[in-house]
Amino acid sequence: MPVPEIQHIVEQFEKIHLEEMDRVQLMNRVDTKFTFSMSKLEELLPELIKDYKVLEVENTLLSEYESLYYDDISLSSYVDHHRKRLDRFKVRYRKYVNSDIAFLEVKHKKNGRTDKSRIPTDDIPMEMSDEQALFVRNQGLLTEKLQPTLYNGFKRITLVNKTMNERLTLDIDLTFKWEGREKTVTNVVIAELKQERVVRTSPFYKLMKKHLIRPLRVSKYCIGIVTIYGKDAVKYNRFKKKLLKIKKIQKNAA
Repeated sequence: MPVPEIQHIVEQFEKIHLEEMDRVQLMNRVDTKFTFSMSKLEELLPELIKDYKVLEVENTLLSEYESLYYDDISLSSYVDHHRKRLDRFKVRYRKYVNSDIAFLEVKHKKNGRTDKSRIPTDDIPMEMSDEQALFVRNQGLLTEKLQPTLYNGFKRITLVNKTMNERLTLDIDLTFKWEGREKTVTNVVIAELKQERVVRTSPFYKLMKKHLIRPLRVSKYCIGIVTIYGKDAVKYNRFKKKLLKIKKIQKNAA
């Protein structure tokens, strides 16, 4: 599904801007993820117009994001996710390309909740500064073991509920790169509903139920590691069903 067709629908939403986003920062939250095709997104978006506003940044509704993940040589962040550890971390630099803003972020997932801490940075570096390393250590991680492991880029539509304290992100055109290898995941949408607690009366949650789309816990970082490093290099058996689901979506969209 070409992006211009999605763009045409998104333009029909009421707009919201960065300075209005404070109430839905949700740095401590519960995330519910769903995965479906671009053609399904085209079908779903008009049903969301009455309940959500779309974030507009620098006159853009489909914002570009770039991320550089840090992990140790054993890929412990990936392995912890694969093992379904209830207490795990991810460290990344994230750049909001359209607004030229970047952050160093630490995401701490514990007992089903996500707590995100971040500090601003000038750009995405291949080596942490002393100040950045101290920030990461203060989150309880050993920075001397961390190194860049994966680059990720994507486009994002951010929707904000008009009345409830929640936001919805819709990520498309996922690209993964590392050490000369590059893969793009096309025709797949990763939707993430971010809430203070799981509220199934959310318009988007009800829409997913109406269309028989069940939650699918999928990590862009983990997809990228399997895709770029290869199935012979990392354990991925617990991700097999999710990877097959994504492949099926791509096949059906072809």
